[in-house]
This record gives sequence, C-alpha cells and structure tokens, in this order.
Amino acid sequence: MSNATRAGNGLAPVPKTVGRQAVLGWVLHNVVWIWLIALVALFGAFNEFFFTLFNLQNVMVQATVLGTLGLAVALPLLVAEIDLSIPANAGFSAAVGALAYSNLGLPWLGAMLIGLLTGTLIGFFNGWCVTRLKMVSLIETLSMMIILQGALLALTQGTTLTNLADGYVWIGQATLGDWPIMPVVFVLALLAIGIMLKRTVLGRSIYAVGGNATASNSAGIRVNRIKIITYTISGFLAGLAGFLLASWQMAITSNQGSSYLLYAIAAPIIGGVSVFGGRGNAKGVLGGVLLLTVIQVGLAIVNVPSFYVGMIGGLMIFIAVAIDAFRVRHFG
Repeated sequence: MSNATRAGNGLAPVPKTVGRQAVLGWVLHNVVWIWLIALVALFGAFNEFFFTLFNLQNVMVQATVLGTLGLAVALPLLVAEIDLSIPANAGFSAAVGALAYSNLGLPWLGAMLIGLLTGTLIGFFNGWCVTRLKMVSLIETLSMMIILQGALLALTQGTTLTNLADGYVWIGQATLGDWPIMPVVFVLALLAIGIMLKRTVLGRSIYAVGGNATASNSAGIRVNRIKIITYTISGFLAGLAGFLLASWQMAITSNQGSSYLLYAIAAPIIGGVSVFGGRGNAKGVLGGVLLLTVIQVGLAIVNVPSFYVGMIGGLMIFIAVAIDAFRVRHFG
C-alpha cells in the first residue's frame, strides 16, 4: 500500500526513513559477520589455498587462544570496566604451572591446576582493587600488566621453557582423525559463557551493572560483588588461554602472550561488546575472533608483509569503536 493510498484511507503514511533506519540498524548490529563473509570471499579469490581443509584447521587452532582471551576481555567490558593485564596474566600463569612441574616435580595435571588458580587469583585481585580500593581499572590493570610481564621475565630468566610434560602439551597437539582437539575447549568455554550471560541471574546482573551501576545498586544488585566475580571468571579464562597457548607451542617464552594484547581487546569490541558496558554477547565475540583470525591468516596467504597486520588491527579497532558509538547513540 503506497503512502498516497494510506493517506486517502485515513491512515498515517509510513515514512521511508523508518525502513532505512531498520536496515541500517540491522547492518550495524551484524557488521562483524558482513565483514567476515566479505573477507573470506576476498582472500579466497586471491588464493585458492584459503579454502582448503588444512587452512580451515589452521584458522580454528589460531582462533582458540585468541577466542579464550577475547572472552576474558569481554567480561570486564560488559560491566563497563577493562582489564589490560589478561594476555600478561595468561603468560605468567602458564609459566607458574610449567615451573611447578619442572622445578617442584608435581604431576602435570596438578601443575596445570596451579597455573589456572594463579590466573584466577590475579583476576580476583584486579576486581578487588577496582571495587574496594576504587582504583581506575585502566590504570590498575595497566600496572598489573607491567608487573606480570616483569615477573614472567624474572621467572624464565629470559629463556624459553621447553621442559613440559607430555600430558601438558597433549591438548595442543592431539587430533581426532584430521581435526585438532584444542578448538573444542574454546567452543565449550564459549557455550558456557554464552549460557551464563543469557540464562542466569549472574549474567543478567552483569548486563544491569554495565548498563547502569547506580540504578543496579538501587535495585538491590551488589555491584561490587558482581564486578569481582566478573574479574575472577576473566582471570580463570586468562589462565586457561595461557595453558592452551603453552600446550600448542610446546614452550613458554619470556614474553608469552604479549603479542595478543591488541587482538584480545579488538575481538570483543569488533564483535559488538560495547566499551560503554551492558551490551554484547558471546556470539559477537566469536565473530570478532574469527574476523581477526581470518585477517591474520589471509594476509599471510596473500603475502602481505607482517608489519602491516598490526596497523590493520589498530584501524579495525578504531572503526569498531566508531561504529559502536554511532550504534549506541542512534539505535540504543
């Protein structure tokens, strides 16, 4: 029915801008998947190797560590905070676990659990400092990142730790048929966080705190407790990512995890996790992780020099933050 017909029947005309705004809103909320499809098609057109089974497996494995770190970064963002220490936490906690095996003679499983516990405690401490000491999360976690990077260098004495148990590196090397097993860990973590955010009281509280902490406190939500729990879960995921990275590389370097900082922050933001808090989900983090992984792998396949990758990643963060600000301002 045209606007003229609607007007003749006494009905209010439907502005064309409403349809355009709906389309624009849909595009802005799904931009990460649109980028991903476009880049997959582009890289595949430049090099047919991109669509091979081997490359698909490579993308899955590389996305595992980044994806776990991306989930860890996303949680503080959802409560309108940030944690810059997550990649450093991953490297340090993995080194603690490895040294518990090599120096203390603990079984590899016990050493791994010590590494996970270390990462979890670091996350808890960050949350405690932000909530109880009222420290600015940006500065507090930046200082923690520097501390952990220095501590990792001291632990490793600038060398690479390679004395890892066979059980410790199994998950990073094992395959089922031709398919690597390690990505299963990321899928399980993704499902767990997604269910927690969508279907639990804790998840709803996280969104409420990130949306409006003052109103949440007035509604009876214990804001500080929610933030501490969020940081603690984030620390656990950082420890898990550190273990997976060490298992995959079969070694721990003196700067383990530092190269992931840019992309771990970029992935959730590109995937729609708002830097203003209260918006985003696990599915969006997956989209951001796949997009960045495809960019890294795709640029390598088409022989783009590696030093351009960081610049492109930074540009994508800028674009993602700009899109996020526009989306929040005009579409809520």
